[in-house]
Amino acid sequence: MNITRENIDDLNAVLTVKIEKADYQEKVEKVLKDYRKKANIKGFRPGMVPIDLIRKMYGTAVKLDEINKTVSENIHKYISDEKLEILGDPLPKADENEKISFETQDDFSFSFELGLAPAVELKLDKKNKVTCHEIIIDEKMKNDWLTNYTRRYGEFRKEESSDEKDILKGKIEELDDQGNPKPEGVVNDKSTLAVDIIKDDEIKKEFIGKKEQESVSFNIRKAFPNDLEIAGLLGRKKEEINAIGDSFRFTIDEITRFHNAEVNQELFNRIYGEGVVNSEEEFMNKIEEEIAASLRRESDFRLMQDIRKLVLEKTSLGLPVEFLKKWLLKVNENTTAEQIEKEFDTFSQDLKWQLIRNKVARDNEIKISDEEMQAEAEKITRFQFQQYGLYYATDEQISNYARETLKKEDDARRIGDKVLEDKVLRHIREIVTVEEKKVTAEDFNKLFEA
Repeated sequence: MNITRENIDDLNAVLTVKIEKADYQEKVEKVLKDYRKKANIKGFRPGMVPIDLIRKMYGTAVKLDEINKTVSENIHKYISDEKLEILGDPLPKADENEKISFETQDDFSFSFELGLAPAVELKLDKKNKVTCHEIIIDEKMKNDWLTNYTRRYGEFRKEESSDEKDILKGKIEELDDQGNPKPEGVVNDKSTLAVDIIKDDEIKKEFIGKKEQESVSFNIRKAFPNDLEIAGLLGRKKEEINAIGDSFRFTIDEITRFHNAEVNQELFNRIYGEGVVNSEEEFMNKIEEEIAASLRRESDFRLMQDIRKLVLEKTSLGLPVEFLKKWLLKVNENTTAEQIEKEFDTFSQDLKWQLIRNKVARDNEIKISDEEMQAEAEKITRFQFQQYGLYYATDEQISNYARETLKKEDDARRIGDKVLEDKVLRHIREIVTVEEKKVTAEDFNKLFEA
């Protein structure tokens, strides 16, 4: 086998692979002999089918398969031996004038296009400036944070009389034209109704100021135009809703209202543990610390975005554009050329950043430890748990879940990329000048609108 490379330019090359019968024939014969051992053909005992018959039946397919394997293995070996940095995968170069017959030919020549990775040279120093936006903590933030705590640790309590924000439990039943329970009509003895989601204002007023065992007759379709809401109220499937009438009666069994938790020692202990916070002043100081930590994460996120943007602006990188578009079209079967054209700028920016990131990591021996992987997985796990309201997960539960996550190849690769990116960005942060600037939350959010 002979492989030669022709460099078209700094970013494109063509590999020509010449393969002869001797390069693959031994493998083909081995596969055909294995076929013969296992073949079950009428008229022949197992293992006694003539090899010429096996060759006639399977020879061309096996030959094609082994040629593909041999070519692929040798191309990848060549790329590795030559230390070529390529983008994407080698693409077969079609020649419309060349006719190939795997049945009659023994020697072949194949050509493959290569997209070469550009040389990366990072030119940054202290003359390059980027701004870290420090978000100012205001009273609204503190009040919102406090409200979230009191709501999170609040509770439902029974009430004597209903109000707009109350939850009513009771019996709902379908009525006939005379306002009496309809024979064979829909009934749900354990219905739950939230007063504030009633869409019709007049009907909503009817449900306010009611006591247990009092009833309200109403038009269910005016109150709840959404069939899913009606289905939930009646305990029925959505498909059944069209068959029911409009007139219903709700009889109240229980009235409950949500009350935010009071700001007192009991709340402090529930949030932070026994005796950690012992006064409202300490509580508000703790809240301010938490807000500051949260805002720092947002500021750091924006800073890292701006550092990445600066790096891309200051690092000139060419790409084999046409090759990449052809490669993207080949590997994304359900994507059109128009879609690739539309999204190519975003793809190319991401690819350039990946090349820069990997170059910085190599040059500065930035590596990822198992401990860093575990710590990042735990951070992601804790955030996910909190999103689902699981605030009481123990450190051991978080740690075990994170370890299971890292056993999944795709998750481990995603987490590894995140850790590497963070370390590279922190390294670049030390190279450039970071200027601090205090901004309001409103001004900070406007940065993402640009």
